Amino acid sequence: MNGPGTPRRRSRIRAIGQAGGAVVGISLLGVLLSAASTRPAVGTRSAASTTPAAQLPPGNVGFDLQLGGSYAVPADAGVVERDRTSVAPAGAYGVCYVNGFQTQDSEISWWRRRHPELLLKVKGREVRDPNWPETVLDVSTAARRKALASIVGGWIDGCARKGFRGVEFDNLDSWTRSRGRLTRSDSEAMGRLLVARAHRAGLAAGQKNAAELIRGAKRPLGFDFAVVEECQQYAECGRYTRAYGDRVFEVEYDRARFKAACAARGATLSVLLRDRDLVREGEPGYVRESC
Repeated sequence: MNGPGTPRRRSRIRAIGQAGGAVVGISLLGVLLSAASTRPAVGTRSAASTTPAAQLPPGNVGFDLQLGGSYAVPADAGVVERDRTSVAPAGAYGVCYVNGFQTQDSEISWWRRRHPELLLKVKGREVRDPNWPETVLDVSTAARRKALASIVGGWIDGCARKGFRGVEFDNLDSWTRSRGRLTRSDSEAMGRLLVARAHRAGLAAGQKNAAELIRGAKRPLGFDFAVVEECQQYAECGRYTRAYGDRVFEVEYDRARFKAACAARGATLSVLLRDRDLVREGEPGYVRESC
C-alpha cells in the first residue's frame, strides 16, 4: 500500500492459509548494496550518531487517519497518521505509515527489477494479497529479513527526518496471506527488526492489527502503541487495551459499530469513525467523527 503519491488504506483481512511451494534464492550482498543507493531506501543514520529517545503518543486523545491524502489537522486531533511520503502534521503527534510486509502497487516494478528475490513466490508466481494489489514480501529467512530491514529502515529514517514521532508497520499479519509459505514466527522476527530500527531512529513503534500476537498484558515485539481497525467487529479491543492501555487508536468504518465502541470505550480511549476510502476532507464520501 501507499506508494509515492498514491497513499491508500488497507482494510482488515482475516487469516488465509494455503499450500505453498519453493522460493527463489537471494544474493544478500547485492540487496544490501543496492538498497543503500536506490529511491525507496531514503537513507540511514550514521553509526556514530546517538540514539534519540522515542516519545510515546499521548493516550486517549483525538485521532485522525489521513492515508487517502493529507489535509488540515482537525481541531480535536492530537495524533494524526499520514503516509511516509507525506509531510508530518503540524501541531499534532505524527505517526508515519509504512508498509513493512507487502509492496506498494506503485513500486512493484522497482521491486521486480531490483529485488525480485525478496518477493514471496509459490511455484515461480508472486503471492499477491487477495484484496489489494500488493505482493507479500519474503520474510522467511534471516538473510531476507535483514535485507528487507535495510530497505524499510531507510523509510523509517526518512519518517524521522520529516518530523514524525511514531511509525506503524502495516501488514504485520501478512503470513495469513502467504499461502502457507510464511509462519507467524517469520513475521514476528521481522517485526522485531523493524521495531528496533524505529527505536534507533527515535520513533515510537505502533502495532497494526494482528491481535493474535498479544498475550495478556504484554506488548508484543517491543511495540509502544497500537493502531487497530474494526476491533469492535471482531471483539478484539480488550486484547489491545490490556497490552497498551489508552495508547490504542481505534478506527471503525461502520456507524453502528462506532456508536457501540463509543459507548463501551469512548470515555477512556480514542475511537474514530472514517470512510473506508479515507478520502480527504471536502471530497465526496468524506466521513470523520470521534468520541
